[in-house]
Amino acid sequence: MQQHDPRDYQILFLSLFLVLGIGTRDWTLQPQFIGVAIATCLLTQYISLKLCAIAKEPCRDVACYVSTWLIPNPQSLISLKSAMITALGLSLLLRVDQYSTMILAGVLAILSKFLFRFQGKHFLNPANFGIISVLILTNDAWVSPGQWGEGGWYVLLFAGTGGMILKRVGRWDTTAAFFGAYGLLEAVRNLWLGWTWDVWAHRLMSGSFLLFALFMLTDPRSIPNARVSRLLWAVSIAILTFILRNHFFMSTAVFWALFALSPLTLLLDWIWSSPRFVWRFSGDG
Repeated sequence: MQQHDPRDYQILFLSLFLVLGIGTRDWTLQPQFIGVAIATCLLTQYISLKLCAIAKEPCRDVACYVSTWLIPNPQSLISLKSAMITALGLSLLLRVDQYSTMILAGVLAILSKFLFRFQGKHFLNPANFGIISVLILTNDAWVSPGQWGEGGWYVLLFAGTGGMILKRVGRWDTTAAFFGAYGLLEAVRNLWLGWTWDVWAHRLMSGSFLLFALFMLTDPRSIPNARVSRLLWAVSIAILTFILRNHFFMSTAVFWALFALSPLTLLLDWIWSSPRFVWRFSGDG
């Protein structure tokens, strides 16, 4: 029985979230920004793959260059799925005022996969790197953690679709460790301050927080390979997120925590060696 590429489901679900968000929430992101993000990520991915192919096997005549650039191969086309996921992630979480800022985020997000590699593995989450980059480099980019609100049906939708993806990819343990550690820390803080439990639920069940934990934190190509590494990595991100959010009052703490601790993947992969994740279908994501 043929198995479907999990990326197909991820693209479908993220696209659904965008449609629902635009239709049911007063978002500042307009549809044209989504188009810009998608076009930028796909084009950057395609050009980067072609440049890598030429660098690996230099062309000796014009016909070779023409065929390399104009004739797509199956591997490059399939790899565009990962670029599409990055584009949808940027569209869901990043807010900008200028097209140039979204283009910059898309270009840097995709290039991070080709530039920041160690032994063939990229260790930075592309969408997260694009978001952090434009937050640092521009004045018209921001992330709105509360944009989805906390409706119960949103929580069920994200949890259900995210759980389906994680089951197929096999990285549910990462999300579980992150949620467990962060939820415990927030529970202790809640008890210490004498707050009601609806405050605890409010901090864990926002839509953007769930999107991060289910779809960004679990990128199988950039997170640690071994299970014990992933658990330690996820718990470390949860602890840093808790510190940044509650002691430095950073509303975007999860994104900064992931960015800061992404290089830890290299150390953990060295300590606990394990086979690298490979998509069932060809195409380097």
